[in-house]
Amino acid sequence: MSAFDEDAVNPFSTLGSVPPAISRLSPLPPESYERGAPIDIPLDTSAKSLKEKEKELREKEAELQSLEEDLRRKEEALARSGVEIEEKNWPPFFPIIHHDIAKEIPIHLQHMQYVAFTTLLGLLLCLTWNVIAVTTAWIEGQGPIIWLLAIIYLITGVPGAYYEWYWPLYRAMRTDSSFNFGWFFLFYSFHVAFCVFSAVAPPFFFRWNSLTGIMPAISLFRYSASAGIFYFIGFAFFCLESLLSIWLFRFVLMYFRRSGKAAEIKREAAKKAVAASL
Repeated sequence: MSAFDEDAVNPFSTLGSVPPAISRLSPLPPESYERGAPIDIPLDTSAKSLKEKEKELREKEAELQSLEEDLRRKEEALARSGVEIEEKNWPPFFPIIHHDIAKEIPIHLQHMQYVAFTTLLGLLLCLTWNVIAVTTAWIEGQGPIIWLLAIIYLITGVPGAYYEWYWPLYRAMRTDSSFNFGWFFLFYSFHVAFCVFSAVAPPFFFRWNSLTGIMPAISLFRYSASAGIFYFIGFAFFCLESLLSIWLFRFVLMYFRRSGKAAEIKREAAKKAVAASL
């Protein structure tokens, strides 16, 4: 058998010869990791962070619970000692004071308390209008001193009225306290005197044009009709405030005498005088 015949019969004779196209193929790049090798994922770090966050939340929750318990104990202690926690609820759009006549004042005394509250708001109106009128007079050439005085009347008069006579009357009506009634009568008498004085505004003690009374109104009307009209309106406001304040003073005094509080105050004053002498 010839060599040609052996190649034709042997099927493995062509393994040694590789076609040119196949021989020019580039080999595959080596693998960066072994097949079947496990991939490391940092599960421990995420688990630790979750545990730390859970621990922080538990600590904050425990802290809030302790604060709530402390606050509750303080409220209970204040309630046992008789101290009242008064929530600020008026005016509704910007609460700055506690005020609830319908719930805290007895029904037969609510009318007087409402009138007292009206006089407080009336004083606010009078002093606010007083600033407007005095500003008009300042523009007309009366000088800035009267305007500064009008501002002082406003920013001291209204808060002073609330704390000196309105709130004592509110507490007297709510708790039937003789001491608070006496405090109200003392400072409300100053309020009535101030309103009557402002309605007249005589030219002594201080700059009379700083109050919109009848005398500066007549004087200013000769030089400036606009300033005079503003002062006449302020004079009317102070007159109404004076009349309403006098009526309230008389009405509360009548109730005070009928309720026997006057005799109680006299007895307490006598006891204190005896104790002081001893």
